[in-house]
Amino acid sequence: MINQLKKLTKNSLIAAVILFSTSISFAQTGKDSVHIDLSKAIEIGLSESPSIHIAGRDIQIKQQYKKEQIVSLFPDVSLSGSYQYTILKQSMAMSMGGQDMNIKVGKDHNYSVGASLSLPLIVPSLWSSLKLSQMDIELAMESARSSKIELVSQIKQAYYTYLVAKQAYEVLLQSYANTEASNELVIKQFEQGLVSSFEKLRSNVALQNRRPEVTSAAKAANLANMRLKIIMGLDINEPIIFDGQLSDYEDEVANAVVPSLNELSFDENSSLKQMDLGIAQLQQTKKIIKGSACPSLALSGSLMYNGMGDTGGSFNNFPYSVIGLGLSVPIVSWAGTSYKLKQTNLSIDNMQEQRLDVERNLRLGAQSYLNDMQQAMEDFVSDMETMRQAEEAYSIAQKQYEIGMNTWLDMNSSELVLTSTRLTYCQTLFNYLTAKAALDALTGKE
Repeated sequence: MINQLKKLTKNSLIAAVILFSTSISFAQTGKDSVHIDLSKAIEIGLSESPSIHIAGRDIQIKQQYKKEQIVSLFPDVSLSGSYQYTILKQSMAMSMGGQDMNIKVGKDHNYSVGASLSLPLIVPSLWSSLKLSQMDIELAMESARSSKIELVSQIKQAYYTYLVAKQAYEVLLQSYANTEASNELVIKQFEQGLVSSFEKLRSNVALQNRRPEVTSAAKAANLANMRLKIIMGLDINEPIIFDGQLSDYEDEVANAVVPSLNELSFDENSSLKQMDLGIAQLQQTKKIIKGSACPSLALSGSLMYNGMGDTGGSFNNFPYSVIGLGLSVPIVSWAGTSYKLKQTNLSIDNMQEQRLDVERNLRLGAQSYLNDMQQAMEDFVSDMETMRQAEEAYSIAQKQYEIGMNTWLDMNSSELVLTSTRLTYCQTLFNYLTAKAALDALTGKE
């Protein structure tokens, strides 16, 4: 009776551990939960991620700045007005016909209103600046595309990380169930006097050691789930269930064809495209420097209306207007311009060297991803066969133990090998999928 009570207590504890682990990993399940797959996760991420929102605002900032510069090409019209009341008029002393006279000058009321106009006609530096602003917009758009590509790659890798964590949890949970079944078999044989108490003790210890593995795997899956939501721009408490299994990608890995490095194109790589735009901007900066040292011509004009008079008297009005051209010819600035051009040329040379270095590192990174994909494909074939053999070996070892043809240690060893091969299989699929996602991002694939 005591043994049965101990067994019942032990089984209740096992069930509690498993239920606790399950609740950690899949707490979001419920009637209000939403099931989404990888493509839907990417779609949500592209609409909700803060990085995409920030990139979009950066483009708008550049566009507004360009419009601000375009406005400077339009006529600039300003209105002005002033009013003065004379408290104490000025006095002027003079001599006329031998007599000294003091005359007060000015009026009580003085006002002036008018309008002025200015229009740049020939300003080479301003025209070049407009082209540079357009390049800034293109650079911002390319930066936004880079953010999009990077986000898609992060979502894919986070999604695969969640799948491998979830499947690792399921594998360890199955391993726990196998160990539990083996332990119950050992207990039955111990009660029948077929095995020693030492073998029963080893079986109990092995079962106890599996519990932390299951709970740790559940927590890892839960963290991977939260991280994926954060990358997508969602709250970690959103009731979302991510569908899919790593096994869904078996055919993709089995039938994949890994290209060679020479077959890859880096024309769409965002880093290289941004550096090309940066070099083009420096070339345009040279034109701005040259334009600032060239003559500029501007049209100006004004219309003014002045009036003055005393209180209670009549007012005198004096309108006048002017129009003219202003020519500015820099003379001494050419000396400084030559040094600025030399500085810009050196900056261009540096950026071209940096671009070459970046391209070389991109090729190295691409080769590393290609190697990982090729290795994963080769490992996948052997892992599938090894896992099949391990399942068969565990089934045989279990049956042999039931009829007394081998020991508990043999059965436990075969179960550990089975668990190891299943985890290795998951890791191989994960390695291929993450390497492919990183390679797509490296080549600029959207």
